Formats: sequence, C-alpha cells, structure tokens
Amino acid sequence: MGLIKKIIERATKTKNPDSKRYKWDMARQMCGHHIKYVTEKRNDVDEVIGRSGGLNIRDDELLVFASADVIMRCKIEQMQAWELLSKDGVVITAPDLEHGGVERTIIVYYVYYR
Repeated sequence: MGLIKKIIERATKTKNPDSKRYKWDMARQMCGHHIKYVTEKRNDVDEVIGRSGGLNIRDDELLVFASADVIMRCKIEQMQAWELLSKDGVVITAPDLEHGGVERTIIVYYVYYR
C-alpha cells in the first residue's frame, strides 16, 4: 500500500513554487535533516550564523534550530524554499517570526552522511 501512495504522490507532485502543496512538500522534505551550518548574507558577505542543529515542523511553522538557538521561525505557507543544485542544503526566504517578522534569506547546509 505504501508503494502505491508514493507513486501517486510523485505523479501528482506540483512544480508551482507558489502553491501551498509545494511549500508543504518542501518543508516535509527538509524536516529531519541535520544541519552542518547556516549562513546569511550580510553586507555582501555570507556569514555563518549557526552550526549543528536541525529543521523541524511545529503546527504550521518551520523552525531552523542551530547553535542552541532558533535561527528562523516562519509560516510554511509564507516561505519560499529551494534546494541547492548539489542537494547539500536549502535556501529559505520568509518573514522571520522569531526576529520581528523581518524577511530574511538563509542558506542551510546539511550534514553529509555516507
């Protein structure tokens, strides 16, 4: 039964990055990955803002947790997210509820396991 469900989900997968389904699928795909480090561009320089953490979904929000702190907390339906071409991480742009609703763009790099 699980194989049929996966086939149907893959066949009906949306490619519209503005749709709710795409955003939720992307959030579920990111959730559970371990974070190597997180960067944010400040003054035209990518700065590391967190290390060693994880991505989690709580209710309708995505939480990026690193360096024993919540780096970003955003509503899944308000975020824009896309994978790096190397599949080593993800770029997330969204209003950050943890820091007063300011729109931020962060790059999350995953821990690579062989």
